[in-house]
Amino acid sequence: MKGVVFTEFLDMVESKFSTDMADDIIDAADLPSKGAYTAVGTYPHAEMGKLVVALSKRSGVKAPDLLKAYGEYLFGRFHAGYPVFFEGVTDSFGFLKRIEGVVHVEVGKLYPDAELPSFETLEISPDRLHMTYRSPRCLGDFAQGLMTGCFAHYRETVALKRSDEHEGKVVKFELTRHAA
Repeated sequence: MKGVVFTEFLDMVESKFSTDMADDIIDAADLPSKGAYTAVGTYPHAEMGKLVVALSKRSGVKAPDLLKAYGEYLFGRFHAGYPVFFEGVTDSFGFLKRIEGVVHVEVGKLYPDAELPSFETLEISPDRLHMTYRSPRCLGDFAQGLMTGCFAHYRETVALKRSDEHEGKVVKFELTRHAA
């Protein structure tokens, strides 16, 4: 997993909780990296799991909720850091349909060793979209948070129905956009 995912997570912990909390969860997680992440480095995804579990224990917030909150946070950070991904996109469904063919292609150029999940989209109608997330890392909650961040960014109300399959390695989302 790319280091930017870790550095942004720790930034979120510092901003939403405290610097002390970030230090505490790094210590509690007993990480091989010792929490010394660089944005361009690559680290075992298991370290993220350990950080989330440590934060959950210390904050009292359930791990799935933390992952969703982190996804929402990270979407905003991606928008700030990579505005080119958003050029010419006027709504959330337009952005979500570009993830695999545009965003992930560009991320692959920036980080050739990145192991990205896959996202398949199927447009049912202009206001209905089906998305399928696939990853051996089982981070469907994180993916859901990214989607929620996307909906908030575009100021859209979207109902999300989710079904997990294959022990979370495949997550299907049915998205229905409602008029504001």
